[in-house]
Amino acid sequence: MSKCVNLRAEAQALLETNILRFWQTRMVDNERGGFYGRIDGHNTLHPDAPKGAVLNARILWSFAAAARVLHNTPYRILAARAYDYLMQRFIDREHGGVYWSLHADGTPLDTKKQTYAIAFAIYGLAEYVRLTNNQEALDAAIRLFEDLEAHAFYISPSMGESEGAGYVEALTQDWQPIADMRLSDKDENCSFSMNTHLHVLEAYTNLYRVWQDKRVEQRLRLLIHIFATYIFDPVSGHLHLFFDEQWQPITTSVINHTHHFSPGHDIEAAWLLREAQAVLEENEEVNKLSRRLAVAARDGIMKEKQWWCYAEAVVGYIDQWQDIPDPHYLNLANAAWDFIVDHLVDHEHGEWYWAILPDGTPDRTHDKAGFWKCPYHNSRMCFELLERL
Repeated sequence: MSKCVNLRAEAQALLETNILRFWQTRMVDNERGGFYGRIDGHNTLHPDAPKGAVLNARILWSFAAAARVLHNTPYRILAARAYDYLMQRFIDREHGGVYWSLHADGTPLDTKKQTYAIAFAIYGLAEYVRLTNNQEALDAAIRLFEDLEAHAFYISPSMGESEGAGYVEALTQDWQPIADMRLSDKDENCSFSMNTHLHVLEAYTNLYRVWQDKRVEQRLRLLIHIFATYIFDPVSGHLHLFFDEQWQPITTSVINHTHHFSPGHDIEAAWLLREAQAVLEENEEVNKLSRRLAVAARDGIMKEKQWWCYAEAVVGYIDQWQDIPDPHYLNLANAAWDFIVDHLVDHEHGEWYWAILPDGTPDRTHDKAGFWKCPYHNSRMCFELLERL
């Protein structure tokens, strides 16, 4: 138990001095509002980089959580800054939803409606409500929920809602079908994906904490069913990644040929599914599924050595240890933590490197902060340790 006490203290120190301080001191855009869009792997600021919805929603979530957990006024001010910018710039007031990206000056750049980004906006807004009880923020989160349900929720005509429902990846600005639904150039152009559904689950879990509407409850139950029935692969213990509109896995393309599974998402889903189950006040349905994911994820996380995978491993294995006090899981969490501190944390300039390369050096080709590199996986790891231990 003394190790857990130390881990908790180390997590708070890392959170405040390494992660949050970096975003406080280096990423606030005082000229054009909000936060800058990019600092590269060599710690160079790119002030004219686009600003992504996912990045800004995750900044909102991170500082709202920081202010809530640590009772810190400067973090609350930054949460309000992120909230104001999201509401003023990213919300599409004509069609609903949020823009995918903005120019550095805050004008719309890519106006498509990506379900993943809208989910993170809900997630961040719900956290801001947890902090402030702000009715405007709750109303905005509810409107985005209604947008997803009205436009992105799709029922396969041949299967029906009980078996063939899900959330399509993307639509045009006015919610029409779009030719390219990919989340990134690493993803399939498919109807449904594991990644999008995982973060809709995560968003609706946080929304349900502040708005216990029956429809959110029903969708959470459906999402758990989707993971257990379609996304989870009972043979390998991993999650499939991409699907057609009838929930058939897509595993034959060039993109997916050598990446059938994502261990980082496996361990992230292992604890997010249990978290969703907990807000529904149920305790058994996903536990076995969660444990299989945690076991299957282990070797892949250690092989890839990516920042976000290790952050999720710490939380995921602590979660398993708290469910079944097997020291094996605590040892895995501690090993992941030690790797983070020894290799992934940039102790000189702040924040974490994207990954560690096979030769043991930091990966500087990826951003230190950017469209996908946000204070989310790593800060959330710290918050979870502070609240759990």
